[in-house]
Amino acid sequence: MSQKRASKVSEDPEELVHVPLQAILLADSFAQKFRPITLERPKVLLPLVNVPMIDYTLAWLESAGVEEVFVFCCAHAKQVIDHLEKSQWLRQPHFAVSTIESHDSTSAGDALRFISEKNVIHGDFILVSGDTVSNMCLKQALQEHKERRKKDSNTVMTMVIKRSKPSQLIHQSRLGDDEILLAIDPETKQLLLYEDKAELSKGTITLDKTLLADNPAVCLHSDMQDCYTDICSQEVLSLFSENFDYQHLRRHFVKGLLLDDIMGYKIFTHEIHSSYAARVDNFRSYDTISKDITQRWTYPFVPDVQFCGNCPLSKLYREGIYKAVDVTQSRSAKIGPFTLVGSGTSIGDNSTISNSIVGRGCIIGSNVSIEGSYIWDNVTIHENCKITHAIVCDGVVIKAGATLEPGVILSFKVAVGPMFVVPAYSKVSLLPQPKKQDSDEELEYADSSSVVVEHPVANALGTANGEFESDLSVPQSLETSEVGASGLGYIWSISDMGHGEEWKHSIAPVSAGKLSEFVDRLHADLDLSAQEVGTLPASGELKPDSVIDSDDDTNEEFKGDYGSFEKEVEATFQRAVHEGVQLEHVLLEIKSLRMAYNADSIDVVGAVFYSMMKLALQAPHNSNGELFQSVKKVLSDWNNLLVPFCLDMDDKIEIIMKLEEMSSESAKEFSPLFSKILAELYDQDFVTEPAILSWASEKAGADESDKIFLKQAEPFIQWLKEAEEESSDENK
Repeated sequence: MSQKRASKVSEDPEELVHVPLQAILLADSFAQKFRPITLERPKVLLPLVNVPMIDYTLAWLESAGVEEVFVFCCAHAKQVIDHLEKSQWLRQPHFAVSTIESHDSTSAGDALRFISEKNVIHGDFILVSGDTVSNMCLKQALQEHKERRKKDSNTVMTMVIKRSKPSQLIHQSRLGDDEILLAIDPETKQLLLYEDKAELSKGTITLDKTLLADNPAVCLHSDMQDCYTDICSQEVLSLFSENFDYQHLRRHFVKGLLLDDIMGYKIFTHEIHSSYAARVDNFRSYDTISKDITQRWTYPFVPDVQFCGNCPLSKLYREGIYKAVDVTQSRSAKIGPFTLVGSGTSIGDNSTISNSIVGRGCIIGSNVSIEGSYIWDNVTIHENCKITHAIVCDGVVIKAGATLEPGVILSFKVAVGPMFVVPAYSKVSLLPQPKKQDSDEELEYADSSSVVVEHPVANALGTANGEFESDLSVPQSLETSEVGASGLGYIWSISDMGHGEEWKHSIAPVSAGKLSEFVDRLHADLDLSAQEVGTLPASGELKPDSVIDSDDDTNEEFKGDYGSFEKEVEATFQRAVHEGVQLEHVLLEIKSLRMAYNADSIDVVGAVFYSMMKLALQAPHNSNGELFQSVKKVLSDWNNLLVPFCLDMDDKIEIIMKLEEMSSESAKEFSPLFSKILAELYDQDFVTEPAILSWASEKAGADESDKIFLKQAEPFIQWLKEAEEESSDENK
């Protein structure tokens, strides 16, 4: 017996020798989406809530049990290496971080081929980009991958995915670069199809008949988000080395393997649910992920937790306000919700900052308004400036009375002249716009080798240490008139950049008009789908010779996801309250959520009313009387948000039932006020007399324990009945 046991152990090399869990971190995104900023600093070193993006990725990898990380550097490699050497990452016990530098790689495929030649990967490894923010545990995904590998050596990758929030589905996935369609085997979780925006933009997708013929069932997903976190076997590196056509990880490698019927390599998926994982892909996702961090979805990687050695620590106050201890704030200055102010920053008289991130060492003058913006380090903003939904990089000077309209990007050390208005979506840089643009969207830099050009003006300003890229036309002097008198910077041409719809990728909120236009198109698409194949939700299972003709399964699927829907509605409502979003815009967002979740009007009514009552509960109150006044105010302020969804009797009864549910479970503070709130709902026309009497009639047959609130409301109900009788007598 002992010999048999010994031979069993020897068959598994992992049990004989410990193979450290390794990761490859790509510190180059091979994309141009953050230009002109990334001409001077690599994307992974751009601050995300005042912490370089790469530090979030490394902190997560360390927490997830990775023992050895290889950071691949290409463009601006020296800056990345210098950052790592100055940080604690190269000196962590049980967490080895080393760099691999290349100046010839122009794609992820080139990077992986270069790493393959180094022979540093010795087993399964994690492949991730340095702009990833996550708090997920890798244990289960790794275990699933290893179990599949033992059963089938053709398993080469497990791709981490997650279901998009409907708000992301609308503002990111549908309007940004994350729009994908996945076909997954619902039993094995094998990936069968991966289509990205390039194919989906054509309007139709053709599924190969063999997809259904070879698989008993296929689940189609348009509501999944690719986390760009992959668990790979060593064969992945070999496959890249053997095929030089593989350049893009998804468009070439993943789709290439899925279409290859000869070798039989397989890719599987692992869906995460409660964990967080997202990639900063464009300016809109930069904004979204920044908000997720300040709202603590990424815990423990949040501003008030020291998760990396050099990350600045802030103190958390009420309403999601973070401040460093040495912030200098005038008594008349106001800091609003979900705002962070970094160390050494000063804020002048009567200035207001809300829903924004302000870096270290900034000087903000008096009467300055900053809303929904990202102010990086050592920025000077003179008096009477207005900044709305903009990104302002290190060392920028904004002179008195200047205005930044939504979507503006000011790159490093730009100066905006006094009273100058920078137009919406403008990108301003000390570097002139490249005369030629590379047609390959994967290239972050037109020439990764970057010829160093010494230039007196650039050196005097300290721009990128005098380093310019070879395709840039370097002038003998900077044109100052483009951003006002005494300003410094070039305004890049939007049309030449090839981004005709800048609002899709901007940090500026999508306008009500654009959102309405999108919702109308989505309605039209859903109507067309209903005519052709019945009702198909964002995720649906297809089986051979089957027709989707029943709403029952869809409704059951939604019921299991009502909690998520309610949270999404609440998040939308809270954002509307704290950011001053227009009612028209909020209504459109909630209608879009309803479509994304395939919810009924009664579900929307319950979720909106719940959000309103939660807001009333959050208001400061020391007595039942004060709480009731808060309820009255919230109901009055947001009457026009809830009423449009109250279409029939059932919707109005749902309001009463939701109040009853909250009073007995999640918000017992409302319990002694139930009758008064019910009367207020009646007075403000949220509920009608027939709805109240119908609810009372249904409750009459309930157990005594369920009649608590019915008994409390009896005087009011009796008054309604008597009023109804008097009205009937008068009409006779």
